[in-house]
Order: sequence, then C-alpha cells, then structure tokens
Amino acid sequence: MATKLAPSLRQAGQDWLLSCADDPASIRQAWDAENLAPFLTGLRWRAAEAPLVQSMDAIRRIGSDRLGPVLADVTSERAWWLLPPGFGNELDDVRLLKVQPRGWTLRCPPVLYAVRGRVWVEGPDGSGRLTDPVLLGAALGPGGGPRLPAEAFG
Repeated sequence: MATKLAPSLRQAGQDWLLSCADDPASIRQAWDAENLAPFLTGLRWRAAEAPLVQSMDAIRRIGSDRLGPVLADVTSERAWWLLPPGFGNELDDVRLLKVQPRGWTLRCPPVLYAVRGRVWVEGPDGSGRLTDPVLLGAALGPGGGPRLPAEAFG
C-alpha cells in the first residue's frame, strides 16, 4: 500500500513535509526513534479524515496525477487527505469525511518508510500539490459514493 513515488521524489516529499514543521529537528528526532511526528494543520495544509477502504476507492477515482498526499493508518483503518489550507465549505455535506480544524495535530511517519502502522499511500512529491477538495468530495460524495458525472474527474 506504500507510495509509488521514485526514490528522488520520495526524498523531495520528505523534505517538503519537514518544511511544513515548526521544528524540523524535533521531527527528525521522532523519526530516528521510530516514532510518529506531530504536524499542526492549518498553515500549509488541512487534513480530512475518512475510512481507509473508501479512501482507497476515492484514490482510484481521482487518479494519481491529481492526488495530493494521503496518509493511512492500517491499524485503525483510517486515512487523512492533505487539502489546501483555505478551502471553503466544499466538503460540508460529505458524510464520510471529518475535516479537522486548524491547529489539529496529525501524527505522521516519514515519507520514506512506515511507522507504527502509518504509511503514505500517496506520498508528498515535493511539489506542494494537495488534493482538490472538489475532487475529493466528488469521489466520496455526500452519501459515500461519487455523485458527479464521470466528466468531473477529467
């Protein structure tokens, strides 16, 4: 289930993720100790939580060329989608998603390997690309499935 990025893009993604931290040195220390590292949401990205199975279906619907980072926890069967920090109410009616508030802590493994059951299904690639909330909403839909026509996905 791990990310399919080339090693150079995975390293660039890890560098980008570290750039999102207030204290990159403490993040590296956590990872060196095989721990998850805390990232606060809001400034660089927001997080939307969803069930893992439905998230995997949504990943296929959206397509890898349009995805931002998606973190999975295989033990709790949850996934977190990284979304632009300033999106509006596009996801308010998507019952499968819980959009976390600004300042919420997402505990992340490094991009290069899994830690404690958490793995990047779609890792950051270093570009800063995030998933478009409209595409995510269309993929998961208000009732849990796609509600927009196939053309919405390109």
